[in-house]
Amino acid sequence: MMNFPVLVFVLSIVVLSLAAWVGDIFRSKVYPLVEEERDDFAIILEATLSLLGLLIGFSFFMAISRYDQRKRCEEDEANAIGTEHLRADLLPPGDRTRVRELLKKYLDERVLFYTTRDRGRLAKIDTDTAELQNELWAAVRPGAGVGPTPVVALLISGMNDVFNAQGYTQAAWWNRIPLAAWVLMSTIAVCCNLLIGYGARRRDWHIFLILPVAVSIAFFLISDLDSPRGGTIHLEPQNLISLSQSLRAQ
Repeated sequence: MMNFPVLVFVLSIVVLSLAAWVGDIFRSKVYPLVEEERDDFAIILEATLSLLGLLIGFSFFMAISRYDQRKRCEEDEANAIGTEHLRADLLPPGDRTRVRELLKKYLDERVLFYTTRDRGRLAKIDTDTAELQNELWAAVRPGAGVGPTPVVALLISGMNDVFNAQGYTQAAWWNRIPLAAWVLMSTIAVCCNLLIGYGARRRDWHIFLILPVAVSIAFFLISDLDSPRGGTIHLEPQNLISLSQSLRAQ
């Protein structure tokens, strides 16, 4: 569900508003809050709201740090591919042309990885990427059998950087906010709205909706940042696209 931030937003408003309504019903029909208890109740409500704010801030920090990590991985991929494309000049003419063509195809697959929103296409993109990696490795591997010269070592090291950058990117896209953090944050949010509904002196839905809407917006933003392929905030592979355009123009 965290891959669909709009669904998170709608569900949060419904559940949190319902929690405030349940709290109001409990106060009015089950156990009214007497005036002597309001000071103690206010301390509990303030502490719970503070805890919720802390959890939301912590979760937002986790989401934005993961988003920045994905951006850095995209930059590293572009640098690694561009560097290896330049190092291909050290190869004989025939091998040079083949490696550069393979790198261009590989670059196109990496752009597709970042831009596709269809999860069904990811399997094919991953398969094509793995095949191109095998072909690229096969293109530079024969030089290692001839002799471990500095030029060969430089080419192989650069190709390893290309493959490693792709692996780091995949790991970064798998790195999401833990489910336990979402459960804890949602539970505290429900408790806060229950307490607000219970502590109200009268039923006023204008007041009851303020916290559910505010928290739902926060949940939406966190899930949007934490969902690489869902929502409205997408990571555009600007460096990879710029590199692709540059290589095509050569």
